[in-house]
Amino acid sequence: MDISKRLKEIRKAKEISVYKLSQLSGVSETHIRDLERGDRNPSLDTISKIAVAMGLSLPELLNETDSATYLNYKEQTLVECFRNLSDDKADALLAFLKTLS
Repeated sequence: MDISKRLKEIRKAKEISVYKLSQLSGVSETHIRDLERGDRNPSLDTISKIAVAMGLSLPELLNETDSATYLNYKEQTLVECFRNLSDDKADALLAFLKTLS
């Protein structure tokens, strides 16, 4: 598995900058860039911090055969807001969204 490619691919799919990932994970920008270029190998602790910051479990990050798509920031925010709605409000929102498309 090429963890460097995987990190960069997922980060870009989620539309997270290296700076933002650094802020979310506590891992320096330089270290993240080095990891993405393959210049360094991540420790389990580092890769775990990055996974959590990107909203992934460690197995999701490490599963290179995963064909799932990753949510960008707006999509993730929408899902989080939706999950906090009551069933009635969720149904109303879904009905409204269907009228938009």
